[in-house]
Amino acid sequence: MYPEIPTSALSFPNRTSKTFLTSVALNPFAYVPWLSDANTMESLHANPMTMVTLALLDEPRFASRRIMLDRSSMLCLTVGMNKLSMEERARVVAALVEGNSLRAVSRMTGTHRSAILKLLADLGRACSIYQDKAFRKLTCKRIQCDEIWSFVGAKERNASAEKKEKGWGDAWTWVALDADTKLVPCWYVGTRDAGAAYHFMHDLADRLSHRVQLTTDGYKPYLRAVEDAFGDQVDYAQLVKIYGEAPKTEARYSPAQCMGTRIAALSGKPESAHVSTSFVERQNLTMRMQMRRFTRLTNGFSKKVENHEHAVALHFMHYNFCRVHQTLRVTPAMEAGLSDHVWSLDEVIVLLELPAAKAA
Repeated sequence: MYPEIPTSALSFPNRTSKTFLTSVALNPFAYVPWLSDANTMESLHANPMTMVTLALLDEPRFASRRIMLDRSSMLCLTVGMNKLSMEERARVVAALVEGNSLRAVSRMTGTHRSAILKLLADLGRACSIYQDKAFRKLTCKRIQCDEIWSFVGAKERNASAEKKEKGWGDAWTWVALDADTKLVPCWYVGTRDAGAAYHFMHDLADRLSHRVQLTTDGYKPYLRAVEDAFGDQVDYAQLVKIYGEAPKTEARYSPAQCMGTRIAALSGKPESAHVSTSFVERQNLTMRMQMRRFTRLTNGFSKKVENHEHAVALHFMHYNFCRVHQTLRVTPAMEAGLSDHVWSLDEVIVLLELPAAKAA
């Protein structure tokens, strides 16, 4: 007598049953009487969250209620992975943007890590596309820029040459912030060198509609990058911090003591009162608090550079459009005139349905 697989083995419509798949795999000549039941089949095909492909059911040998699945036929029986509902997606995204790790989100929402990563990749790509198109001809007046360190897979000194080719090592996120609206119009994830500075500054320049006052730290690659991107159509200054030697007794992660600052006006006529990087440095803290991948001394760091980029794009989408700034009392996008309301997470998730996001 062949083993019988009960209807309860497939827990539709919520998710694919591992019990069903395992039973079929262990019993290649299993008896599956309920698959030939008209009501069961109608329920399966009518429910968009549970897709069952039975390509061989039309063949004469499967006409009877007793369906014999041999190993070759078993390959034609495919139970598709369930698609997360809007409510489930919203719970996952809400947990991600509040700084939870991947496994914590999985425990909190009951969603498998693979599904969370798939959603993060698709939604992060959609958020990047949307913001790239929305942040054009901006009327910003004062821009502050900075870079924040993180790593993918392993720190630079611990990553092998083979792993570095796959994107492991230090990952720097270059961030531009409008000091007035607190909007982040552009960012760039990459290395910390002249090439990255060149790409970042050209991207920023292409998004602005008029002359701005720009402030960066004293990192030298900014000099050539700003000149190439803006020419003389910018009021540019560097805020150079002067550090003393870190005390020997302090902990390893304690920064050196800042002894003072020096303003270097490099192009145009920047107003010294507005030469500052305080707002963008505060944004660095927001990134470390809201993205577990950026939190120091944890194992929540990114394992793939692509997922790192998607997480950053999702973070800035939430920051710019969904998160009400405590000082402004509105979102940065509203303050900048790019939105007339606070976006909900459902609105962010709907970006997945845009043609550009599907094409990507």
